[in-house]
Amino acid sequence: MSLSCFDPRFGERMLSVDEALSVLGESLAGVMRTPRSERVALAQAPGRVLAETVISPLDVPAQTNAAMDGIALARASLPDPASGEPLSDHCELSVIGSSLAGHPWTGRALAAGEAMRITTGAALPAGADTVVMQEQLEYRSTQGEGEAGERVVIEGVTSIRRGQNVRQAGEDIAHGSQVMAPGQWLTPAAVGVLASLGLAEVAVYRPLTVAIFSTGDEVTALGETLSAGGIYDANRFNLVALLRDQGIEVLDLGILSDDETSVSAALRDAATRADMVITSGGVSVGEADHVRSALAASGELALWRIAMRPGRPLAFGMLRGTLAADASSSGQVPFFGLPGNPVATMVTFLQFVLPALRLLSGQQRLAKAEASASATTLAQWQAPRLQLIAGETLRSRAERVDYHRGQIVLDDQGRQVVMTTGRQGSGILTSMLLAECLIEIPAGCATLHAGEPVMVQWLGSRGIV
Repeated sequence: MSLSCFDPRFGERMLSVDEALSVLGESLAGVMRTPRSERVALAQAPGRVLAETVISPLDVPAQTNAAMDGIALARASLPDPASGEPLSDHCELSVIGSSLAGHPWTGRALAAGEAMRITTGAALPAGADTVVMQEQLEYRSTQGEGEAGERVVIEGVTSIRRGQNVRQAGEDIAHGSQVMAPGQWLTPAAVGVLASLGLAEVAVYRPLTVAIFSTGDEVTALGETLSAGGIYDANRFNLVALLRDQGIEVLDLGILSDDETSVSAALRDAATRADMVITSGGVSVGEADHVRSALAASGELALWRIAMRPGRPLAFGMLRGTLAADASSSGQVPFFGLPGNPVATMVTFLQFVLPALRLLSGQQRLAKAEASASATTLAQWQAPRLQLIAGETLRSRAERVDYHRGQIVLDDQGRQVVMTTGRQGSGILTSMLLAECLIEIPAGCATLHAGEPVMVQWLGSRGIV
């Protein structure tokens, strides 16, 4: 496609968030390729993206077993409440042995009127179909009564159901079933499932490499003396942390001055070394903002203004460059020029960069596609949305989407409501430190009153913080 922020569909106006996602999706579709894969030990897999289909080599659990300590028996050995006959609420069975976790019973099958001690996780002996928990039992020895052995008295017999407290073989994962598909983000839970299959290693996609740098003569490196009018480079460290949290390899190119020539050279170099390039600062309309013009000289600009707050000035396009290590590269490297204000940097990363990274890294969609959803939309790779109740009145400008930083609290009625974290300026980075979510006030809504429903984007695992 021809990249242009002056697409006839949009003219020169600011794009809505949905329109920007559509442009991004269409642009990225043209450079999509299957990431290279490698095999790693399972201990090294957390945070990676699965590159193979996993078929279970066994049943999980491998055998029918007890879900708690107690006795195993056949329910048919107990009085049947359906018989219509008067019943006692306790009965007594003979105990013939024990089945322990890792040491199953290897003797004969249980006969009518017999039971077996069993521990949690131990295999059910042949002839048993039910486990009665330890709290309902009382054991007594039969020594001196003309027989050697043990008997157990069971209380609450009428409440015992056939199959209770029993985990069936394969009830979690059946032998031969598909467990995971390529694109699965390997969370701790996913790694645990793979371990339960006995897999010592797994194929994963190689992580993307993203080059980042900050721009601006006022931006000061950590450890240096802060000059008059200077600021320390928080954005680059924010981005490094955000990217590494997603399993991305970071190529940190430091801080560039407000000089179009140096910015252009850095973009050209980065496009030969990374799968994506991200900058912060230098994308608005100030006379010292050179990133947009440098991008125009090194590639193509697709969009640069979005009707949102914080984060209106955001440049996206394609740099000309082919990774030397990847002959399958299309010759175009996605570029994001993020705003310079630190909160705007983080919010635009969440809305646009994070979904793009998830798409390009081969991750599965986070939600099932709706029948009406566009195949190129990135919305399904965004952070999860929840509907909560506004705990205070929220105000916005009707012509844009506003993202307030929020916390979830209990109101005086015991309901979960969402409140802002205080001052919401795009330079108040501590508002992100306190945030559990982003409160999304849609375009067209100037005021959202306390007690009304509101959508929030959750900033938890695999979100932004």
